[in-house]
Amino acid sequence: MEGKSVWLGSLRRPVKLIMIAFIAASLLLYVYFVAMRILDPEAIAMYEMIRPAERPMVQLMLACVFGAILFASVYLSDFKGDIEPPRDGIFDIVSLVLSRAAMISIALIVVVMFYEVVSRYVFSAPTLWANELSLWIAAFVFLLSGQYAMQQRCHIRIPVIYDRMPRWMRKLSDSMSVLLICFFVFALVWGGYNDAETRFMRMETFGTAWDPPIPGIIKPFLLLSMVLVALQAVSNLIADWSKEDAYANPDAVDETEIENIRSTLND
Repeated sequence: MEGKSVWLGSLRRPVKLIMIAFIAASLLLYVYFVAMRILDPEAIAMYEMIRPAERPMVQLMLACVFGAILFASVYLSDFKGDIEPPRDGIFDIVSLVLSRAAMISIALIVVVMFYEVVSRYVFSAPTLWANELSLWIAAFVFLLSGQYAMQQRCHIRIPVIYDRMPRWMRKLSDSMSVLLICFFVFALVWGGYNDAETRFMRMETFGTAWDPPIPGIIKPFLLLSMVLVALQAVSNLIADWSKEDAYANPDAVDETEIENIRSTLND
């Protein structure tokens, strides 16, 4: 995978090596846990994986998985997608890294559901955790995708009036939009902080057999993600302020996509 560096520069190779190391460590630990589970039915399973207290091997596994996702996200954020606009905001790097984490998470959901389908219909051994784990991951994908859409200026817009405004009026409209976003986020955090803190401190669980702490983690992350969206909106406003035409024409032809379609049809 080659391409011009977006922001890592000479750090791309070290980040790649660290990513590979974390992925390899995660796979080795996974093989270890599977082997131990085969040899001893009472060994650590998925129930214990979300309860790492006093389980150093579980803590090590979770740290390796987190490190693999983090460094993979950082590494992949250094590549610009064909239809992605150039990075120009002060907060864009954070959004790009988190967007890659969301993309990786989608792949993880596919893996989890594939595992569940094979276990259920091939081995007649359905799991207690696959559905809830996929919901858990999907919640992160949903929240992180909002920030990426904000960075890409891809949220729903109604340009019928906006595109006919002079530039100064567009700036005023953009400023009002950002102020409304910030006000909404402030109100959301103000009203939801105590509840989020309570859920997080007691690590509120889902109330099922596997009983993951989905409410205790997702509720605080919801507030955090909204703050990040607001920061990205401010970053967009600053980056677009001096541009003559801040937004690309939504009806513009994507030549790369057309070429990909042509190559697919030719094959």
